[in-house]
Amino acid sequence: MLQQTYKIVNGKIITPYRIMDRGTLLVKEGKIAQISESDIQAADAVEIDARGNYVSPGFIDIHIHGGGGHDFMDGNETAFLKIAETHARYGTTAMVPTTLTSTREELLNTLDIYKEADKKNTMGAKFLGMHLEGPYFSPDQRGAQDARFIRNPDPKEYKAIIAYSDVIKRWSAAPELPGAIPFGQYLKSKGIIAAMAHTDAIYEEALEGFENGYTLATHLYSCMSGVTRRNAYRYAGVIESAYLIDEMDVEIIADGIHLPAALLQLVYKIKGAAKTALITDAMRGAGMPPGDSILGNINTGMKVIVEDGVAKLPDRSAFAGSVATTDRLVRTMISMGRVPLIEAIRMISSTPANIMGIAHSTGALVEDKQADIVIFDDNINIQMTMVNGQQIYTNSEI
Repeated sequence: MLQQTYKIVNGKIITPYRIMDRGTLLVKEGKIAQISESDIQAADAVEIDARGNYVSPGFIDIHIHGGGGHDFMDGNETAFLKIAETHARYGTTAMVPTTLTSTREELLNTLDIYKEADKKNTMGAKFLGMHLEGPYFSPDQRGAQDARFIRNPDPKEYKAIIAYSDVIKRWSAAPELPGAIPFGQYLKSKGIIAAMAHTDAIYEEALEGFENGYTLATHLYSCMSGVTRRNAYRYAGVIESAYLIDEMDVEIIADGIHLPAALLQLVYKIKGAAKTALITDAMRGAGMPPGDSILGNINTGMKVIVEDGVAKLPDRSAFAGSVATTDRLVRTMISMGRVPLIEAIRMISSTPANIMGIAHSTGALVEDKQADIVIFDDNINIQMTMVNGQQIYTNSEI
């Protein structure tokens, strides 16, 4: 495909260090060629007038299950492509498709479909590899994960799965389970991120996990141990461990519902923008009207209700998933988390890029990095999304 040259003008360009008012950004051969506070001469460039809106690095979602009425567990390529297209409209330029606890056959099939869909994904957010969420979880912290498939790590099983497919980039598990430490070590040896999730670990177990590969806390606070008492003695949980271990990265569902304002502010105050990634953890209801929906596979998944901006179990006793989009995450961190815009953008771009080990090529508006760019207004309404230098979504106003 012939790469078009673009010149974005009249934009407030969000660099890693400051916001450049009325700057100019040149995109050439799919990369950021030049950024300047003055005009850039490029006779062959198609000009995009940002109209005083913000020009930002694209949003990177490292934990997402679905959107637009589809789930990555649906068992078909269409689901992958439609999810990528749906979230691109909300500023997502890259994502890590995430599984749910399932049968081994369903999991392997999903890994196969990823490879085929990845080849055809030209109109949506690009894929960065798969995230396996489960099945190695604490039954008491399973949340909406299917209890039938939850089990302890089995070396024969996970080594075979990793050998089967090279698209696995992160795997979430409970570090306190029997066999979880060797599992974390094996993931680390294969360059796969091990993350703590759906866990009842106490601090000592979490620390051992961190020392053996579990460097990320999956959706902090959700399905995760906090302070507990055992025979009158108090024990710190994974939540406190994430705060105590400075080097540990965390991700949060910043939809304004899973975590209240006070906790959003606390996470930012302690972990900071450099160690906190914003994630949607979105299910198929993202970008869809409220009403009945399905969590997981369209045919075998769990019935849920989408209302009040979140998915709930049918009896409304607990949340069953997020329907957030990345623009909403940024908006929430600014309004409820009291985070400056440039820091909120960092949490949805460079920080997730660092966690996934791709910061050398994307995650910031810097010369020679991939042209993954979004333009949005003061209310974080997306006006344009560009992936690898190709416009894949444009609002009529741009």
